Amino acid sequence: MRSTFSLLPYINRSKVKADGTTAVLCRITIDGKQTVISPGIYCRPEDWNGRKSEIKSARENNRLREYLRLMEEAYNEILKSQGVVSAEMLKNHITLNNIHPTTLLQMGEWERERLKKHSEEIDSTSSYRSSMYYQKYLTNYLMSLGKKDIGLEEVTEDFGKTYKAFLKRCKNFGASQTNHCLRWLNRLLYLAVDKEIIRVNPCEEMEYETKPEARHRYISHEEFKKILSTPMYDKRMELARRAFIFSTLTGLAYVDIMLLHPHHIGTNADGRRYIRINRKKTKIEAFIPLHPIAERILSLYNTTDDEHPVFPLPNRDALWFEIHELGVIIGKEDNLSYHQSRHSFGTFLISSDIPIESIAKMMGHSNIRTTQGYARITDDKISRDMDKLMERRKIQSIGEKTDNNK
Repeated sequence: MRSTFSLLPYINRSKVKADGTTAVLCRITIDGKQTVISPGIYCRPEDWNGRKSEIKSARENNRLREYLRLMEEAYNEILKSQGVVSAEMLKNHITLNNIHPTTLLQMGEWERERLKKHSEEIDSTSSYRSSMYYQKYLTNYLMSLGKKDIGLEEVTEDFGKTYKAFLKRCKNFGASQTNHCLRWLNRLLYLAVDKEIIRVNPCEEMEYETKPEARHRYISHEEFKKILSTPMYDKRMELARRAFIFSTLTGLAYVDIMLLHPHHIGTNADGRRYIRINRKKTKIEAFIPLHPIAERILSLYNTTDDEHPVFPLPNRDALWFEIHELGVIIGKEDNLSYHQSRHSFGTFLISSDIPIESIAKMMGHSNIRTTQGYARITDDKISRDMDKLMERRKIQSIGEKTDNNK
């Protein structure tokens, strides 16, 4: 039996904000039971037509009509799937599914849900995983203000500026991390503009932190020799070590090694083995002649059954501890990360005077400027080493003068 259902938009004229507007509310009545929900729409009391339950502004009124339409759709959907629906059930459904997010954190969860679906479509979870942290930091900031959430229309430019200060002072974030968090805030506010919840993004003019020139982190030849000469007795640790070495000798990113299958491995007319594979990130083909050590590592794994990958690797995050521990074992001062292996490949080739065009082809770079970044690393190191040499000679020269004056 179909229940009785009605929606009644109204305003509370006694609660007017400083800007002269008041919230439009909506009373849900199902079988005589009522509850109230806020669509996140505001208007001036004089612009509200109580008899028709309409707003004079066509833009705001269209938003209200769309919201009511979505609520009716949700009611019919619940009734069809569950056979029964109450006012509270409908309200909870609308809140949980964020049919119309009205607060900052609601908008964040709504966007994260969209990113989750998108990540499943493209088989890449990096953006979705990152959004979890950005949402968490925003939540932490609101908690520091004594708030559980904040209405989208309450967000101001000062809110953005103090959030930036919070990230730098309380989280000790550098420019890159801070900017990522600010971009997430702006993303949510632009979504609110698109949905006509707010008219403009109040943080649009807020300045980002100036980032230092990006530098690739890499391991030294001495550190690589230590990794080569330090086999691990733990099976998982040894898999991580071999994968790191293989990446250092081929320049393949972790995801590309995970996707490496026997058909990607070939042999040329001279009997030289190579890898030819399209990079997951850029879709650009990488062509890599195999180093003898890389060949020996390959021989330990699957190079015949093309239904399975060469290496039995888990998700990259699952090997984080093993890679970090490997850095500790070899005595590396800063943290060792898997991506340093790929950066080291590029840096080692530059140091060996391999033409930059060949390096770009081996690394599958879509733009040669990316490859030139490795050349800058090598040039910077040469400059630093020369500065150290000149400083030592300066000290030595001072010592010689002192001896001569005795």
